[in-house]
Amino acid sequence: MKVLFHSHFIKKYSKLSKDIRAKADERLFLFETDTKNPILNVHQLGGVWKDHWSINITGDLRAVFKFVTKDMVQFVEVDNHNNLYK
Repeated sequence: MKVLFHSHFIKKYSKLSKDIRAKADERLFLFETDTKNPILNVHQLGGVWKDHWSINITGDLRAVFKFVTKDMVQFVEVDNHNNLYK
């Protein structure tokens, strides 16, 4: 899977702690190599995030993406569960 990052995602990612960025890097690499890995909990979203999908970074942190093509996604947001789905 080809992965792109929106400038908003990059800005929010850069504000994460070093430890959380390392965990995010692990999960994003896993996503690129094995999008169906159950640890990612890939799932489609609804509401304001209709047409977007999410993966778990930590117990509370999520990364939100959308499909650009069937083989390419763009990550657009990274935040905790409560901030994303309020």
